[in-house]
Amino acid sequence: MMKKLKLYTKLARPFTLLPPLLGIISGAVCAFGSVHNPDPESRLTLAVILTVALGSFCASALNAASNAINQIYDLEIDRVNKPDRPLCTGELSLREVWGFTWVSYAVALIPTWLVVVYPFTTFEERLFAPLAYHQTFFIYLAGLIFTFIYSAPALGRTKARGMLANYTIAIPRGMLLKVAGWAMVATVGYTEPWFIGGIFALYLIGAASTKDFADIEGDLAGGCKTLPILHGVRKAAYIISPFFVLPWLLMPLGAIVDDPFDPAHKILTGDPILLSALGIGLTLWGLYTVYLILRDPEELARVENHPSWKHMYLMMMAAQVGFALAYVIRL
Repeated sequence: MMKKLKLYTKLARPFTLLPPLLGIISGAVCAFGSVHNPDPESRLTLAVILTVALGSFCASALNAASNAINQIYDLEIDRVNKPDRPLCTGELSLREVWGFTWVSYAVALIPTWLVVVYPFTTFEERLFAPLAYHQTFFIYLAGLIFTFIYSAPALGRTKARGMLANYTIAIPRGMLLKVAGWAMVATVGYTEPWFIGGIFALYLIGAASTKDFADIEGDLAGGCKTLPILHGVRKAAYIISPFFVLPWLLMPLGAIVDDPFDPAHKILTGDPILLSALGIGLTLWGLYTVYLILRDPEELARVENHPSWKHMYLMMMAAQVGFALAYVIRL
């Protein structure tokens, strides 16, 4: 039983569960510290903490399900690129992996029905709240659908369709992830959560391709037309480079520009000084990452874990933490 547990853990790829977990918490903190917090006294109650904890757990479960279903449909590709994965080695059967996938989807989606914002605080109030207040549930459902669109041939398998793959990653893991975290504390009918999510989505449109360079051999065998395959390694490196830099410039912009739908405050209502400093810092970090990519683009295809891949993850997590701090300081 312990051996199976280790195999399922390996299937879930635990390291990849941290960014969505952090993204959800960061989005919730931003909502809590924003001017849109529905609790007029901004009370950090047990109900708020448990809601965010539940949502974070569900986000990790959804990411685990996404990893599993991707390995199901990428089996032939992984036999070349990642032959040590448990489905490739036969240590887990296809039936076992499908079982893990559906259980993870259920664990990820069903509990989010109870994630409802203030003033609904009791279990009964949350369970029977009006449909419009179950925003988190529908955001998670959309994220679930995106995982199928990305991997399953019956729904398009955008993974094999060049830039469409990047969009299918960026929308749920960038845009919707931040909005889902926000929806655990405040409603999403404002510019702010979508603007924040848009920054991360724009970043991931380029950053999502960093691992494609090392996977060219298997992707070719599996018929996936990733950016390096479509355009060549060098041109693809130049295509993704601006996305490591430009999104972060939106942070100081959002901190000084009035919300077009509510001019009483700025688009971003966190601490403007910290948001601007964070945006400039991440821009410089992005420029350094671009330097690592462009100094020898061919190295991206030769090295399994290129330094830019590490910086891609670290930069995204630093942005999540930085956003949260900018809104905590405001309280």
